[in-house]
Amino acid sequence: MASPQLSAPIQRSLAISTQSLTKRFDRRPVVSDVHLDIASGDVYGLIGPNGAGKTTLIRMLALIEEPTIGEIHFNGQRYDRHNTAEIKRYLGYLPDDFPLYDDLNVWDYLDYFARLYRLREPRRSRRLYEVLELVQLTHKHKAPISTLSRGMKQRLGLARTVLHEPMILLLDEPVSGLDPIARMQFREIIKTLQSAGMTILISSHVLSDLAELCTSIGMMELGYLVESASLQDLYARLSQQQILLSTLGSLDDLTRELKHSPFIQSVEPVSETQLKVAFSGNQEDSADLLRSLIQAGIPLTEFHCTQEDLETIFLKLGHQQAS
Repeated sequence: MASPQLSAPIQRSLAISTQSLTKRFDRRPVVSDVHLDIASGDVYGLIGPNGAGKTTLIRMLALIEEPTIGEIHFNGQRYDRHNTAEIKRYLGYLPDDFPLYDDLNVWDYLDYFARLYRLREPRRSRRLYEVLELVQLTHKHKAPISTLSRGMKQRLGLARTVLHEPMILLLDEPVSGLDPIARMQFREIIKTLQSAGMTILISSHVLSDLAELCTSIGMMELGYLVESASLQDLYARLSQQQILLSTLGSLDDLTRELKHSPFIQSVEPVSETQLKVAFSGNQEDSADLLRSLIQAGIPLTEFHCTQEDLETIFLKLGHQQAS
């Protein structure tokens, strides 16, 4: 009997791919030699300090800025000036300062853009109801835009962006200035769009949101894409595990026992009863550590394992680039 054949891992197609993408203004480089690959169905987070080139990169991907040099491919199709209209059907772009027409109501605003997208009845009305339900604004469909909250206006902008059912969504600082509840509502909408198969690139300074949403992360610095990897890979390479321990006994006794473990890299007092340690082991190693502390008679009241968050990773990457 022939041995069973192992199937090769499925390679997802690339929704976006760039080669040597560069943009200069008056010979000053703003985006330099960017090689970017985003797989279909990914949510890709773009991070970096102000002035790093994120918005210019997104505007090139949205076909608003013409690259100085370099190539952009969407779903395997190379962009050039002759197929702009065709490729724009794939794309939805929400800039951070997209203007709304305050003298229109919500329905008329979306209907205006639906007509620009050449949506005909009855599909046009059906699509308006769909996007209003998606962004939770059905109850506001007759409300003047001037009466909407900032969060509602941002969700309305997103509704306009997905009216034509794009395959790729480009979002530039979409949660800027939103309160925590509005950010949570926006995150849930993004998750719904991803579950429907949309590929999403999102830039934001709210790294906790990106950590919850994204499958991959890219970091820009001075116009260069200095890091691009899956979120899982970034955590594995750069996120140090930490353990928070609390005791009813002496911190000196706890510290002494901790030093017996080869995986303890540092010990930092947090309070009179609590320590934070940097830990290099895996889950089995942390379980062994807990067992040894209990066997040593340490009266633990807390043993909590965490990992450094995306903000800490971002700071580490920035420090590496600076050095």
